[in-house]
Amino acid sequence: MSQGTVILWFRQDLRLKDNPALISAAKRGRVLPVFILDEDNAGKFAAGGASRWWLGHSLTSLARSLGGHLSIYKGNPCEILSDIAHRFQVKAIYWNRCYEPWRMHRDAALKIHFKKLGIDVQSHNGSLLWEPWSIRKNDGTPHRVFTPFYRKGCLTSDQPRLPLSPPEQATYIGDSGSPHACKPQELLPRNRWQEKLEPYWQIGEEGAHARLNAFIEEGLPQYETGRNYPSKPFVSKLSPYLRNGEISPHQIWHAVLNLVRNKHIDHFCSELGWREFAYHLLYHYPDLPSKNLRPMFDTFPWKDGGPQLHAWRKGKTGIPMVDAGMRELWETGYMHNRVRMIVGSFLVKNLGIHWKHGERWFWDTLVDADLANNSAGWQWVAGSGSDAATYFRMFNPVMQGQKFDPDGDYVRQWIPEIASLPTAYLFNPWEAPDSVLSAAGIKLGETYPAPMIDLKQSRDAAQAAFESLKKDHE
Repeated sequence: MSQGTVILWFRQDLRLKDNPALISAAKRGRVLPVFILDEDNAGKFAAGGASRWWLGHSLTSLARSLGGHLSIYKGNPCEILSDIAHRFQVKAIYWNRCYEPWRMHRDAALKIHFKKLGIDVQSHNGSLLWEPWSIRKNDGTPHRVFTPFYRKGCLTSDQPRLPLSPPEQATYIGDSGSPHACKPQELLPRNRWQEKLEPYWQIGEEGAHARLNAFIEEGLPQYETGRNYPSKPFVSKLSPYLRNGEISPHQIWHAVLNLVRNKHIDHFCSELGWREFAYHLLYHYPDLPSKNLRPMFDTFPWKDGGPQLHAWRKGKTGIPMVDAGMRELWETGYMHNRVRMIVGSFLVKNLGIHWKHGERWFWDTLVDADLANNSAGWQWVAGSGSDAATYFRMFNPVMQGQKFDPDGDYVRQWIPEIASLPTAYLFNPWEAPDSVLSAAGIKLGETYPAPMIDLKQSRDAAQAAFESLKKDHE
């Protein structure tokens, strides 16, 4: 501990347990923990409103865990870290790696910069089970299909390391001399709608482990099939904690594999594998957030927004399963995964609106907004990505509701104005007889929107557009 001061730069790893960079830094000297909100380098990929809300609260929690010794800044990391290094005569900087293209480019430049100053920089893997460059096909090229990536790549590779304990002895110090310093509440978005999210989440490392334990107890025993039912508590809801690094994938992976192995555990591990696959794609295809992985879709006749996009965002399309999902998102900052596919398919295929508009809305409103997963997910549902659902495979929101919300609990929770409808008409109120609508106190177009489009006609139009696209590229 006599080797001087080292900087521990927290990024997407806001925890003390299983934090490789923190453990290494504590062995080197006194630790000056910092967090830097870097919006200039992030550009359009700066955190959205819901993510900023979560981040502010997560940093407050982390600061408490560090005894108040977390220095928070806003600005250019090169300038801020250089200033700290000069004032504290820092010998080394530690961080856990990030994999977004803009972050990788920035971090590579920082390593070069500090090496010239004689400052050691050490980076570690604290966010992924497998590094995105470590799994490739036999010919050395990256995978583009999930199943061989996971089964022939991940499961046959070295298994993820065991979680690491927090440093037994660590001396933390703070910094009060930087003009770039700010408080966690200053990072919160100006839009105050996020305040309503608070009842739904326990933010921070402690909350992450409480959520994992609750999932193991309540959700995991039913996971394989139960995860498809949005009104049931069978999904993990760990994604925002993973996004912010309040828990590591290694902790989750080994926590479930330490149980008696069964189909539910295997299926859940494969979902963690999808997260790894998204990062694999983002690493090898850095244009994933903005460019179709399948170039043929560059000429697809998608529409750009308009009143239909606005109605979709607000959950006022007149299609109950879609509206329920969008209202859940607006109210809680989260949406059940199956419903994400339903609302995404409706936007891109029924409405014919470009997937980039859905990606942007999710980026701003999801507390688990993650560049790799958000981009890969939207390209999957649009049919333009790797291992994608083919374009003509569409999620019928009426049939999806009837199958996965059979009692109507999910729709009734989020659309109370149609809650009195019999379940037989709950997902397609436009087909209900006038007498049924009247008895339920519903006037379509007044108390609840009439459907903005005909599902069958819009499906046929999407199919025709795709067939035309295929002919153009034959």
